[in-house]
Amino acid sequence: MLLPITLTLAAACALLNMWLGIRCARIRMADKVLHGDGGSALLAKRMRAHANFIEYVPVTLILFGLVELAVGASIWLWGAALVLVLARIAHAFGMDAEKPTAWRGGGAMLTWIVMVGMAVAALVLAYGATREVPAPPAMAMIR
Repeated sequence: MLLPITLTLAAACALLNMWLGIRCARIRMADKVLHGDGGSALLAKRMRAHANFIEYVPVTLILFGLVELAVGASIWLWGAALVLVLARIAHAFGMDAEKPTAWRGGGAMLTWIVMVGMAVAALVLAYGATREVPAPPAMAMIR
């Protein structure tokens, strides 16, 4: 089954991941930093923005795929995917600041909301329905 929302989101997240890595690499090359942050406050912030992306996005992306597999493509899934991408971009820009910003806080909060929302959707799909789940075709033939 084709999962257009998850595929689109995964592609967008792959590009965002590359962008976050390039933001770090540019500072590394300019400052000749091979390992760690080399004492660069900006590099340390960008490394954390990249690491934070890797900490939150993969599990959320898995949830998107499983929910879309269960319910199919829907407008609310498209909306949640767009919110996640925009939240991660906002968070990355917010991490460059010297003090907390609405971009960083808003990006983090929206990421958490999408992740928790997708987790709740997955649980409702798994346990909220009172219907009998049909057996896979191979098992139905055995009966």
